[in-house]
Amino acid sequence: MHLVMFDIDGTLVESYDFDTECFQAAVKDVIGISVGPDWGRYRHVTDSGILSDIIEQSGLENDRERIFFDVKNQFVSRVEKYISCHDVSPIYGAFDFLSRLVKRQDVVLAFATGGWAESAKMKLDAAGIKLPGIALASSSDHYCRTEIMRVAEIRASKEDYDSKTYFGDGPWDQKASETLGYNFVSVGNRIRSAQSINDYAESDKALRYIGL
Repeated sequence: MHLVMFDIDGTLVESYDFDTECFQAAVKDVIGISVGPDWGRYRHVTDSGILSDIIEQSGLENDRERIFFDVKNQFVSRVEKYISCHDVSPIYGAFDFLSRLVKRQDVVLAFATGGWAESAKMKLDAAGIKLPGIALASSSDHYCRTEIMRVAEIRASKEDYDSKTYFGDGPWDQKASETLGYNFVSVGNRIRSAQSINDYAESDKALRYIGL
């Protein structure tokens, strides 16, 4: 059995840019701090991890619980508003590729995203990626990406896997995959890796990378 896991923003959905803008705006609204889009400077590149670092660096730890609650609500609200006014596209071929994998008896699928669960589900739905029954783990489960991936793996199935593959688009995805011993496939052109696809029009190549 092969476990095939996917990031969401920039990997399955064309949402990386507006997701970043909504997060920055939510932080600004709640604590009045402007944050840049250089997520690589944070210890954990997830919504919870980035926000934790911002709170710590700003000396606001005594107000952590309220800030988390308010920023998350503001962010989810902004994402929902954006989606209501704009079309959200899947990465080309993503739905067909996922549908192809769903039909296989030797594959188990999972989503593992650094975003919060509420916004992740909204973006998948908005992009037309509606495939019930696929396990999802997110920043709502843990601030650390490797732990999010572990949760997704457990939720997907309890059995042993012949291989584990993660599709992602950021250096943090690649690093987490290396840490956990996952086979990594990069999507798009934001990073370079030994195994990469521009989009899911290259589905046959992606299947070869999985080992199928």
